Amino acid sequence: MNYTFYDYPSQRTFLRFFITVIFLETLFTMAGCVSPKKIVYFQSDIENGANVRMPEAYVPLIKAGDVLSVQVSSLNLEASTFFNPYAPISQSTPRAQQPTNSPGLPEMAGYMVSATGEIELPLIGLLKVEKLTISQTSALIKEKLATYLKEPTVNVRNLNFRISVLGEVMRPSLFTVPNDQITLIEALSLAGDATIYGRRDNILVVREENGQKTFARVDITRRSLFRSPYYYLHPNDIVYVEPGRARVNNADHFYQIVPAILSALSLVAIILSRTY
Repeated sequence: MNYTFYDYPSQRTFLRFFITVIFLETLFTMAGCVSPKKIVYFQSDIENGANVRMPEAYVPLIKAGDVLSVQVSSLNLEASTFFNPYAPISQSTPRAQQPTNSPGLPEMAGYMVSATGEIELPLIGLLKVEKLTISQTSALIKEKLATYLKEPTVNVRNLNFRISVLGEVMRPSLFTVPNDQITLIEALSLAGDATIYGRRDNILVVREENGQKTFARVDITRRSLFRSPYYYLHPNDIVYVEPGRARVNNADHFYQIVPAILSALSLVAIILSRTY
């Protein structure tokens, strides 16, 4: 009579070892090799010293199609409400500081700049604001309100200042800029920074100027970034962080190793079925 002897503890140990090897192999395959020089920001340039001359800060001008939020206050609160037909965008934390995704875009509650570059305010009437800065517009409205209010203050914001951050970042989204000025580094910070796989040396900035799209590459691993005309972003700029080779290689390895993993798991299932 022949007896088949199964050493269950030994087989369990083998199976654990086998599964562990497959798991570790998957991790090592999926982990890409990324050089520290490709992910470290603001590395020194040979032609630069310790100081880098910054470009002139970008100040956006109001244009047709913009939506302006105008908030008026004065010593006479009741009279001030007459000039505030639109409710504030937020009562506490400005919603503009939060990422906004379609379909959850913030309400555009404000004055639309007409094709002729004007907005229409209560009592004041039409006011030419095209090609003015936000501060200039605030001063102009304050001057007009002096006839109706005592010591008025005016807060104007452009609700159309938005940027998009896409690609290999933690939180790709559409962001509204609350203070009419944002840098490329600040935009990446809003998006949670580039992932370990993102190419920091070849970030694409898409900008619309004079009816044309311009495409520029920016290297944020070098301090020369601070001299770039794309350091300060413009309204409707698109920032795209493209994936590096490690990400592409990992995707290829993933699809190559999946069949092997499935075959290994099938083998394990067969061994377990015959054993138990």
